[in-house]
Amino acid sequence: MGADRMRTIGLAVAIVLLGTGPSLAHDGGSSGATPAWTFDPWIVLPLLISGLLYAAGALTLSRRSRDPRASRGWHHVAYLLGWLSLVGALVSPLHWLGEHLFTFHMIEHEIVMAVAAPLIVLARPLGAMMWSLPRWSRLALARLLRSNPSRMAWDWASNGRNATVLHGLAIWAWHAPPLFDAAVDNVIIHRLQHLSFFVTAVLFWWSVFRRSESGAGAWHLFITMLHTSALGALMALAPHVLYQAQTADALAFGLTPLQDQQLAGLIMWVPAGTIYAGAALALMASWIASSSQDAGDDHAARAL
Repeated sequence: MGADRMRTIGLAVAIVLLGTGPSLAHDGGSSGATPAWTFDPWIVLPLLISGLLYAAGALTLSRRSRDPRASRGWHHVAYLLGWLSLVGALVSPLHWLGEHLFTFHMIEHEIVMAVAAPLIVLARPLGAMMWSLPRWSRLALARLLRSNPSRMAWDWASNGRNATVLHGLAIWAWHAPPLFDAAVDNVIIHRLQHLSFFVTAVLFWWSVFRRSESGAGAWHLFITMLHTSALGALMALAPHVLYQAQTADALAFGLTPLQDQQLAGLIMWVPAGTIYAGAALALMASWIASSSQDAGDDHAARAL
């Protein structure tokens, strides 16, 4: 029953939070000298709830389905990989390293935006999550999502052009040196940074995969690859350190602050750009194949 599932999820959340001990929060869980897992409740709790909701909803759907072909197996794999990517980026020792080295902080951000977000979009998890809720709350949420204000807001935000601009603004604004260093020094700002990266990335990838035709989606990916590569190049080729707080611990890891900044810029410039370029090429190939098939169908129709 839905109520039983919600009680089980609530109990699991309580157990995890009670077991995190004193290492909750951004600074408290990462102030040691060796890499450690970070148990920030503002990160762990949403991850745990979303994972449990999806698992419970997927199990409910599999039990209710009478058609084996209706299995969402590859959706489950995509969601699991996306969810694990978020755990690896935000909870694992990679997060600890990201607080001390700009290089790892950039890897963390790229995993959130260019790996976890597209995988979760491909999984389309909302439907499964809704089936984990009691019937009354599921129907209330469905009515809310179908209301005109919700639909209008979603249609505007997930439009290809708007989503690309919003995601680009989030990336460039947060990489302004004063704001980026403020996020390193302040846990609340840091959480907002991660949240805005993830939310705008989900909007962007949804617009690419779900709202746009293949050709338009490839164009949005190409534009994003260009401006993020330009930002990475600016950081990698800058003659002096731009991010003072973020690179302050670089010497303890055998790097100068400038080298740490240069490596971070290279990661945004090349590996992250390669992900966007690869996705754009895949969509272009799909668009060309679809166009060729349409042209062949038209030619066959005229021959008749």
